[in-house]
Order: sequence, then C-alpha cells, then structure tokens
Amino acid sequence: MGSIQTNFTPPAFLDGKAKLLLIDGKLVPSVSGKTFKTYNPSTGKVLAEVAEAGREDIDRAVAAARRAFEEGPWSRFKPFDRQAVLLRLADLVEKHFDELCLIDTLDMGGPIARTSAARRRGVALLRYYAGLATATHGHTIDNSVDGDIFSYTLKEPVGVVAAINPWNGPLGLAIWKIAPVLATGCTMVLKPAEQAPLSPLRLGELCLEAGVPAGVVNIVTGFGEAGAALSAHPGVDKIAFTGSTEVGQHIVRASAGNMKRVSVELGGKSPNIVFADADLDQAVPGAAMAVFNNSGQICSAGTRLFVQRSIHDEFVQRVAAFAKTLRVGDPLDPQTQLGPLVSDTQLERVTGYLASGKAEGAQALSGGQRITEGALADGYFVAPTIFANVTDSMAIAREEIFGPVISAMPFDSIEEVIRRGNDTPYGLGAGVWTRDIGNAQRVSRGLRTGSVWVNCYQAMDPAVPFGGYKMSGYGRESGTEHMEEYLQTKAVWVKNPPEKR
Repeated sequence: MGSIQTNFTPPAFLDGKAKLLLIDGKLVPSVSGKTFKTYNPSTGKVLAEVAEAGREDIDRAVAAARRAFEEGPWSRFKPFDRQAVLLRLADLVEKHFDELCLIDTLDMGGPIARTSAARRRGVALLRYYAGLATATHGHTIDNSVDGDIFSYTLKEPVGVVAAINPWNGPLGLAIWKIAPVLATGCTMVLKPAEQAPLSPLRLGELCLEAGVPAGVVNIVTGFGEAGAALSAHPGVDKIAFTGSTEVGQHIVRASAGNMKRVSVELGGKSPNIVFADADLDQAVPGAAMAVFNNSGQICSAGTRLFVQRSIHDEFVQRVAAFAKTLRVGDPLDPQTQLGPLVSDTQLERVTGYLASGKAEGAQALSGGQRITEGALADGYFVAPTIFANVTDSMAIAREEIFGPVISAMPFDSIEEVIRRGNDTPYGLGAGVWTRDIGNAQRVSRGLRTGSVWVNCYQAMDPAVPFGGYKMSGYGRESGTEHMEEYLQTKAVWVKNPPEKR
C-alpha cells in the first residue's frame, strides 16, 4: 500500500467550474441554481461541483427529448445516418478514452488499470450497435385470414427513454444505455448516479461532437428525486434502469401512470460453485476476482462461494492467501488491483456487514476490516475479505453487500448445491468450476440465473445478452435482444381491392 498521488495532471474537463446539465444540446445550470459535490473516494476530498436537477429540469429535458423525437432532424435520420453517428461517437470515445477512464478513476475509485482496460468494451459496444442500426427489420407473415389480405410488421422506436444508472461503472453503463437509443432512433434523458456523474457528462459532450442532434441525448445530474420524477413522467415512454432491487421496485410502481415500457437490471447474490475436479490453479484467482474485481461493486459478483467439501478447507485457505497478495491502494497507480469503495455511505454499509458476519460466527480468513492506517486512512478502503464458517442463513450469505466480501460454504452433492444456489431472491449470475462437462451442463441448466460462466467469471461481449431472473430484474442488455427493448412492433394489414374486369 503506497501513498495517494497528488501531483498528477487532472483532465481538462475538471477545470474547477461547476459541471452543468446537458439539455437540448446546451450546457445549462439547474433552474434552482443548486449544485452538489462529488468526491474523490481515495481521499474524501471534493472533486467537482455538479448542477442538481429538480423536477423543472426533468420537465425541460423530457420536453427536449420529445421534440427531438417527433419534430427535429433526428426523426428524419435513416438507419445509415444513425449508424454514422454511432461510428463517429465510437471514434471519439476511443480518441478520448484516457481522459474518460481517468475521470472514472477519480470519481468512483476504479483502479486505472481496470478503467483503462475497458477501452475495448466501450468502443466495441458502440460499433456493435452501429451495425444493428441498419439490421433492424420486421417480417412478412403469411396469414390465414379469408380473402386477399397481406400482413407484415414494422419495427418502430419506442420513443423517449429515461435511463437511470448506478455508480459502479459510470462510463460503461452510460454507453450501454446510449448505444441502443441511438441505434433504434429513440431519444433519451440519462440520469447518472450522483456519486459518479462526471464521465457521463463528458460523454454527452462527445455525443454532440459526433453529430447527435440537440435533444436526442440529455443528461441530468441529481439525486433520487430527479430519478423519481423521470420514472413517473407522463412524457417518458420507456425506463431503462440499472441499480438496486429496492429502487427498481419503486421505479416499476412509478411507471404505471402511463404504462411505460420498463427494463430493469437489479441486484444479485450470485453462487460461484467449485467442484473437486476443477483446475484449482485457475479456480482460486477466478473465484477471488469474481468478487474482488472493482472492490466487489459489481451486481453479478460471485459472493456466495460453494466449494465441494473434500477440497473446501484447502481451497478457501488458498483464496485467502491470494487475497492477501492483492495490492490495495491509490487507483491512479497502475499496479493497484483494488481501489476504494465509492463513498462513505458505501463504506459504512460494507463495514456493517463485516461486523455482522463476525457477530454471527463467521471467521475472516483475510481482511475483515477497513484500512485505517497509512496513506489510505482518509479514503474508503476495505481489505479484500473471505469469510469461512458461513451458513446459508447469515446476512452476509443472503444480502447483497456490494463490497469485497466472499462468503465460503461447503457442499456435498450436485443436487444440494443447485438447490442452495437457487435459494435466493436473486438470479443474475453464477459460476461453475469443473472439468466434468456433465456437471457443468447440469448446474447451468439447474440454476435460475441470467448468466452462467463455466471455468471463467464475468465474461462479457456486446453480442451476448445479459440480464436477470427473479428479483434481479427483467429485460436484457447486449445482443439483438437489447434492441427489442427499445422497439415497438406494429402489425399492418392490407386488403387488396378486387380486380376490375
């Protein structure tokens, strides 16, 4: 653990001026004039002042998105034109990626090695959806209605989209929301999380530079009240939300006013299952980083580690030993593997679970505490933790912690581990480590979860859909399924007139 760098050159975007809302192609202050502070979680110091959107600002942004959708030049863009915009945006994101990933590192604490490694994914997402922009089509349908009636379907954009994102991947999540909106011809109002709003605002500027017309992408920063106003707004046709299950439930209820389309990607408590025949040299770091990556702030993290009993003790000790080798420190240091948690609120939440685990009888084989000494003492740092002696009923095994905390538990049979893996309200991700293809297939089919990774964890690709079962939400992001979330299907019937004789 080294010192926190203070002599780096900040990106030009962080010029000391308050960051404004992006509405109708212009950077504007909030109607109230209010701002809020966003903090560097490595130091606890203020990073920037940001405009705080209220209900009037939401009304302005939704109105701008509606005008752009129905009246502006965007309504006349052809698929080729939307594709060209996305490709220009991809080029700009690639050109400015060093700046964007530095902003994310400063604003939410992601190690620079991790945020910079997301270059390929961010650019790939934009180029993938650029391809889909010209590949959307309906179908001709040979119906069985009497008479000479021709039927076909049209795919049309759903309209104005409200996108609401969490703080654990500000840039990547913003791209994931913006790309299908542009590809389908929708317009949007994006509300990033108040804990890390800066890179989405910079991305909004790049959208304008790429030729996205005014009002197509609007970005409003603020707190839960702004998100609530968006969720209930009668001018919004669809909500795309990523975040906690509790907030997701509020959004679904708020959407009922005008029967908005809704897709939600929510929390998780994912099982990660290690069989005795697994390649342990591969599974040990795989199981560790399934949780410790991004300091555990990933919704699909494999936080419930089930290990076959015959290897349980050895495996868990090896994961604990691996955890102790990880470098926790300044996220600006390329050697850092774990940065801070995003905020003091999240720090309090995670340390509360650490105390709860110990109080219920779990044993911390590594970590188990906040780092309170040395250069990291002022930041929101928690040592990577693995708990043994965990039971399924403990809070650390049942509730989403969103921190670098693994709960390890033994299992005996495949039937048992499938049952226990499913014994959760969530169903977002799961891992299986085995050389036996039969075990891999049985577990993959048996688990009620949106993604299953076999002998790997958290692999992602723009072409492969991602989303949850049960309380982890509904709808999919990535893949062709994602485009459908932003499209309406219209059926057209044409009865041919009788031939004149």
